[in-house]
Amino acid sequence: MSALTVLAPPDQFGAPTPDELFNLPPIIPGVDWFTKPVLLALLSAVVVIGLCWAAFGNPKVVPRGIQNVVEYGYMFVRDQVARPFLGKDADRWMGLLVTLFFMVLVWNLMGVIPVLQFPVASHIAFPAVLAISIYVLKVYLGMKHQGAVGYFKNMMFPPGLPKPIYVLLSPIEFLSNLIIAPFTHAVRLFANMFAGHMLLAFFSMVGYWFLFEQLSPLGAPVGVIGVVMTIILTGFEMFIQFLQAFLFAMLAAMYIGGSLHAEH
Repeated sequence: MSALTVLAPPDQFGAPTPDELFNLPPIIPGVDWFTKPVLLALLSAVVVIGLCWAAFGNPKVVPRGIQNVVEYGYMFVRDQVARPFLGKDADRWMGLLVTLFFMVLVWNLMGVIPVLQFPVASHIAFPAVLAISIYVLKVYLGMKHQGAVGYFKNMMFPPGLPKPIYVLLSPIEFLSNLIIAPFTHAVRLFANMFAGHMLLAFFSMVGYWFLFEQLSPLGAPVGVIGVVMTIILTGFEMFIQFLQAFLFAMLAAMYIGGSLHAEH
């Protein structure tokens, strides 16, 4: 039996459930689709557009302020995401990759901003739309640059292997590239943001309950632990939020690069 069960029965503790945290009511009665995640997604788009406009609307030769910050982000995406996977085609795709990186990053950071406190990507629909868009682009580019037959042939039958190996390898390559890849592209981001939001909500509720609702000599230390863990996990969550934005953009670059150039 856990300490939380001893100190407060489950029906009194009031810990948030996934349904309470993620199935949010509509902001405008009668407009079911306009929920908090949708509002934050729209706000994130405005933030990203505003940042880019403020940074590059009237750029200076010697960058300062917001231009300096956004240029660092641009160079990070260029050097760590685009060039390793796209090579000479990197500059051509920088607009898409920078947008993906900053959009997903702002989506994620919404989860630790006071008052807002909801990571947009913790709703599977949002990362799924981005992942499906990249998937469609990947298939289109592959067929355009390698031909329809050549694209699927290069994907399912990598050259240079003994023919009997293809009996086992071809179905695996088909599943990996056309089914598993887009699925994991979306779910990796969603699962990390979902789990992180649950942990932060749980420990913050522990701290609030035992320090303000159920204050006692036995409960106060548990409340302090809840507050400390919330602070620690917030810092860790911010690192994960940045990492997931990087990985999402990196996988997009890898899929685009694989479609532009057949693997040999």
